[in-house]
Amino acid sequence: MSKLLPLVALTAAVSLLSGCATVAPAGPRIDKSLSARGQSERIKYIILHYTVADLPRSIKILTQQDVSAHYLLTNTDQPFFYALVDESRQSNHAGLSSWKIYNQLNSASIGIEIVNPGFTETPQGRVYAPFKQAQIDQLILLLKQLVARYNIKPENILGHNDIAPQRKQDPGPMFPWKQLADAGLLAWPEPSRVGARLPLYTEQLPDVAWFQRKLAQVGYATPQTGELDQATRNVLVVFQSKYRQSLYDGTPDAETAALLDVLTSPVPELPAPAAPMPAPASVATPVSASAALPRSTSSR
Repeated sequence: MSKLLPLVALTAAVSLLSGCATVAPAGPRIDKSLSARGQSERIKYIILHYTVADLPRSIKILTQQDVSAHYLLTNTDQPFFYALVDESRQSNHAGLSSWKIYNQLNSASIGIEIVNPGFTETPQGRVYAPFKQAQIDQLILLLKQLVARYNIKPENILGHNDIAPQRKQDPGPMFPWKQLADAGLLAWPEPSRVGARLPLYTEQLPDVAWFQRKLAQVGYATPQTGELDQATRNVLVVFQSKYRQSLYDGTPDAETAALLDVLTSPVPELPAPAAPMPAPASVATPVSASAALPRSTSSR
């Protein structure tokens, strides 16, 4: 019994010291009751791609290599999306890229890959593969959700070639951008306004510097040299393959000028019609007291 007394005393001392020690907090104390005005969604862009591969190979590339995308749209009979990267995380789909004043768009975008073989080289030239209408139908549904979720501007739904015109062609001239415009997802040059400007540019075509400035105003990284160099032609090809898919040879012609002019000249908002003036209140005609009295039908 006497041997147990030192052990009991030691245990009691340790317990007393433990109780006196300050326990470190589990984490920092954070008050989330305030919110800064100067903030916005991290995701500002949606970038569309084609895979240049069939479905099994596309899955393998996008899941087992460094390149990735948030979504992969299949080309099955009933197309659906594989969600490969959570929207809160960055995927590696854009690469070296720029749009307007922004560079390296991976960190601020959602990437959508669409299963499509891309193009083949033939003796008649490069031939692009069409997209299934069922794919586009599914794509529009997803885009509407993303636009609503992140308040993405119409000018920020882009192709990979828009943000990398010197090295990328996807989604190519067979991609139906007009359907996205008709669904209210992006701006489109109004045909009547384009037609009204066409005679002006047919009569006198702007110089190359004008085209370069307008392309940059739309958002494309464009040389500002005043020379029709290959880099400028590449940007023109990308622009034409989106807005004028019947001819995309990189030539700065009158129709391209009219399209650029309309896209960079928003329609001025008309002033709201003035509210109609309220009708003046009717004024009662005063009557004399005698007139107001009923006439007696009997004589005195």
